[in-house]
Amino acid sequence: MMKYLQRIGRSLMLPVAVLPAAAILMGIGYWIDPSGWGADSPIAAFLIKAGASIIDNMAILFAVGVALGMAKAKDGSAALSGLVAYLVITTLLSTDSVALLQGIDKEAVNPAFAKIGNQFVGILSGIVAASMYNRFSSVKLPDALAFFSGKRLVPIMSAVAMLVVSGVMLFVWPVIYTALVSFGKEISGLGFTGAGLYGFFNRLLIPTGLHHALNSVFWFDVAGINDIGNFWSGTGEKGVTGMYQAGFFPVMMFGLPAAGLAIYHAAKPAKKKQVASLMLAAGFASFFTGVTEPIEFAFMFVAPLLYVAHAVLTGLSLAIASFFHWTAGFGFSAGFVDFVLSSRLPLANLPYMLLIQGVVFAFLYYFLFRFMIAKFNLMTPGREEDGEEGQASPILTGEDKFAVMAAEIYAGLGGDENVTSVENCITRLRVEVKDMGGVDQERIRATGVPGIHVVGENSIQVIVGTSVQFVADEIERIRG
Repeated sequence: MMKYLQRIGRSLMLPVAVLPAAAILMGIGYWIDPSGWGADSPIAAFLIKAGASIIDNMAILFAVGVALGMAKAKDGSAALSGLVAYLVITTLLSTDSVALLQGIDKEAVNPAFAKIGNQFVGILSGIVAASMYNRFSSVKLPDALAFFSGKRLVPIMSAVAMLVVSGVMLFVWPVIYTALVSFGKEISGLGFTGAGLYGFFNRLLIPTGLHHALNSVFWFDVAGINDIGNFWSGTGEKGVTGMYQAGFFPVMMFGLPAAGLAIYHAAKPAKKKQVASLMLAAGFASFFTGVTEPIEFAFMFVAPLLYVAHAVLTGLSLAIASFFHWTAGFGFSAGFVDFVLSSRLPLANLPYMLLIQGVVFAFLYYFLFRFMIAKFNLMTPGREEDGEEGQASPILTGEDKFAVMAAEIYAGLGGDENVTSVENCITRLRVEVKDMGGVDQERIRATGVPGIHVVGENSIQVIVGTSVQFVADEIERIRG
């Protein structure tokens, strides 16, 4: 299961990499026009809409990225199937469609279906599409249907599979959503303890997309709290209104960037440069705009234990801020932009204390993450590989050295008769074989690879180095 979750995490790296840039564009636009969100400034509108084109469609990016990353071959039909799967379930379970399916008015549809286009559904769509690719991409249909054979069959089967998934979600999704709304209403009367519980579950539920259910209770007017609306309108009690927002500032502005720094420092030396570029951009996006997905999804699946710790710390932050009545608010998210804008509002109470709390939480996040990564050998970005990463790749020379190397490695693995799947990460080939006895390790080593790592009865990894992508591409050509 951990191996499977890590594969999901690695697959998310491609779409996650584009999120910080989008978040920064929105943050700058919001800074230029904090009240109109583009209505009063064409430049702000341009920047906000440009960033929103990516942030608002994050679920689609995840569907495509996970489908591509989880498929046995990095093929365009897998990515297309991820998109098809996502479109099927989000269309079938949209508010309008559910109203037709249930024969009721649109206004009577459970509000859970208004949130069906979330990251969880995107990831689920990608997983289903990848499974369909791995199962049907080589299937040959009878001659009369031959046109739909192989890779053309994958999107079709993905659509069919999502019909079944949609049927299940039609009944399951609203039950879970409604239960969480009820839970939120119950804890809303617990004062600072309730704020802490809300913060914990808010982060814990992000992978499923169900955090929207809790947000609707505390941030909006579902249960009469309307924390965001009241804070910005000046309606409410100073030091109390805003209690369900304030504690996010220390986490998003300080805690998560510090976590990103810890992940960078824990990375292998050969990977630090690559991890630094991701964590720097993601950390700045979290600090400046409060968009945390680039950092959170970077370790959410590859190191779920860290994500639970993150949820606990978020809950603790909200509880502390609420206990001392330190309040600030946000219209977009708990980043620097919203902190500066909200600190001037009448209901803001000692907001500078949130900055002091943030410094403390930066140390908590950094040292806790460093400790847990080392103690439990967590595979955060830059730590997936062990062995001699970054060393010089093949000793072969010539213009076609990667083709020659790939041919030798593939032959050493046993060729088509023995190899069942090949994928690659940053520096190594990850191969599944039928029989480890059919692998000629000496032949593989003769190509000049830094090392070989047998990780299971049918799993072997060939450490190639930073040029692994070129070798993997040549092997895919060999396999046809």
